[in-house]
Amino acid sequence: MSFARHPDAVHVRAPGKINVYLGVGPRHDDGYHALATVFQAVSLYEDVYASASDDFSIAVVGDVDISGVPLDDRNLALRAAKLLAQTAGVTQGVHLDIRKGVPVAGGMGGGSADAAAALVACDALWGTELGPRGLHELAARLGADVPFALHGGTAVGTGRGDVLTPALARGRFDWVLVLSDTGLSTPEVYGRLDKLRMHGEALADDPTELLEVPVAVLQALRAGDATELAPVMMNDLEAAAVVGRPDLELTLADGVRMGALTGIVSGSGPTTAFLCGGPEAARAVQDELKATGREALHVHGPVPGAQIIG
Repeated sequence: MSFARHPDAVHVRAPGKINVYLGVGPRHDDGYHALATVFQAVSLYEDVYASASDDFSIAVVGDVDISGVPLDDRNLALRAAKLLAQTAGVTQGVHLDIRKGVPVAGGMGGGSADAAAALVACDALWGTELGPRGLHELAARLGADVPFALHGGTAVGTGRGDVLTPALARGRFDWVLVLSDTGLSTPEVYGRLDKLRMHGEALADDPTELLEVPVAVLQALRAGDATELAPVMMNDLEAAAVVGRPDLELTLADGVRMGALTGIVSGSGPTTAFLCGGPEAARAVQDELKATGREALHVHGPVPGAQIIG
């Protein structure tokens, strides 16, 4: 599928992400969980084209299944455009054309990347000039992963994941992603994690808000050494995702058996991410996984966040 793009449209590209490490604290009374995570932006992208319009509208095509993507105010990119207009006092609208390359409901932040790209595109289209800090503040209001999609690279996220600190990551990390035909609901995965942890006990009224990323994870990233990073990768949501999708456990085992250094569920899943020893090793793992009938992609990171193209 394709769509006609206005010649004056602003084109912004934003990356999907992998959670190299994801520690999840207990659920707070407000429903949120404290997080300590390391994001890495990878070379799988969302493309957003913003063109002038009298009202707000959106169209979506994709290299992935887009059947679950809403085209109303539930769409995070559309909400981002309206929030920016409201904040900056813009009276005109925008039409957003989105080409999705990141799996929908796949745990890789595709919707967040759309929102980040929409903020950057509309800021340029309308000349609102909010700057990085202003856009970050709006991104944080839209969702925990949106600020990272703005910045990209590699970063530590704390709080709800929206308090970002850049992390030094030398060199290139090669990943093989295995996509899934059906997504997983992030709220449902968090809810399942809560149930796994509760064992019939009540939630704490005031669980700690502060978690920390292990030093070993940051040291491995700083060294640019995939063999150091592999044994310290972790995702607290993985157990809950596997309960909902037992096939993921087999996929994780197969990827490692086929030569990956390690495998992990990306975010809330169901995308699985395999860290490999380099480009050649990743291509070999990709080929073997594809031979089993799985949809496997070779990507690398870190890459920049939302950027204007052309």
